Formats: sequence, C-alpha cells, structure tokens
Amino acid sequence: MKKYIFLMLMTFVLVLAGCSESEELDTTSDKIEQNENNADNQDGDNKVTNRKTVELKNSDDEKAGSAVLEQEENGVKVSLKVEGMEPGKHGVHFHETAKCEGPDFESAGAHFNPDDTKHGVENDNGPHAGDLPNIEVAEDGTGEFEFTTEYVSLLADKENSLLDEDGSALVVHDKEDDGKTDPSGDSGDRIACGVLE
Repeated sequence: MKKYIFLMLMTFVLVLAGCSESEELDTTSDKIEQNENNADNQDGDNKVTNRKTVELKNSDDEKAGSAVLEQEENGVKVSLKVEGMEPGKHGVHFHETAKCEGPDFESAGAHFNPDDTKHGVENDNGPHAGDLPNIEVAEDGTGEFEFTTEYVSLLADKENSLLDEDGSALVVHDKEDDGKTDPSGDSGDRIACGVLE
C-alpha cells in the first residue's frame, strides 16, 4: 500500500514538473517571437525614417556647425546649429553638388533646383527646392533653427532627392537672403559648407 502511494506521489510530481517545463518553454517561445517582432518593426522604422548629419566647415577648414536632416511624411526636417559666425541673419540653402572645396565653396554648384524655378519664397516663380529660411546668429557667434521643407527628400528614388548621384551640399552665406532676388537672394559669399551624400 505504501509502495502504491509512493508511486502515485512520484507520478504526480513528474506530471507537475512536465507542466511547469512546458509552460516555461511556451513563455520562452513567446518572448523569442516578441523579440523577433520588435526587431522587424525596428528594421521597418529604420527603412522609413532616413536621417543624415552634415558637418559644416568654414573657409579656414574649421568647424562652423552641423545639421541633422530627418525624412518625415511631409518633407525633410532640418535642425541647424552654427558657431563662429558674424552676428546677424545669414542665408541658408541646399546646393546641387556634394563638394565643399574652400575657400569659396563654388564647387557646391548652384542652388538645388530640380524643378528649374526662380529663387525665393517671395518670388512668384519660386522658390528653389533648396531655399531655406535665414539663420539668425547671436552676438556670441552661435545660431540655430529647425525647419521642415516640403521641397526636398532624403529618399534616393525621388526626383527632388538630395541624395542623387552627385549628392548635395548645405551652404551658409555671408548675408541675409532677401527671399526674392534670383539666383541667391543677394546673400553674398559662401562662408560655410557641408556635404550631403
């Protein structure tokens, strides 16, 4: 009788152990599946959201600031910070070629303008796709802005992509852009440049 009770208890313990192991395996399997799903979603997000950083240099090849560009549904968000510049307003534009050869940065070419329009948001036949707002620099030589432009893209297959075969450049000018004078808003010399490719 004692032997029979002992066998029953052992059977019961083994059944419980088996259930526990099965539940643990199920839980582990669920966690693995959840982690795989999270990884897939992350990969998907990375494909949808393009992000680029542009380092700006001045004519002396010194750091002049940086910009972070992020692809969004309605365009590209530009977060620009500059340093070591003269106080006041300065024109900012995307240019058509990813070359920033100092000291004049003419290697960056003309404004990014795939639609062949005129310069400036105040121009009836504008703006260029590469036109951006002026950046205001404080007395300490620093300035920043955040702006979303609908006229450009970071998606390589788009006609207005900044990442076409020869890339593009982000350029800061010496003077304020007047928003209407073709071809560059009377914004003066190019004083800082950063490549985007």
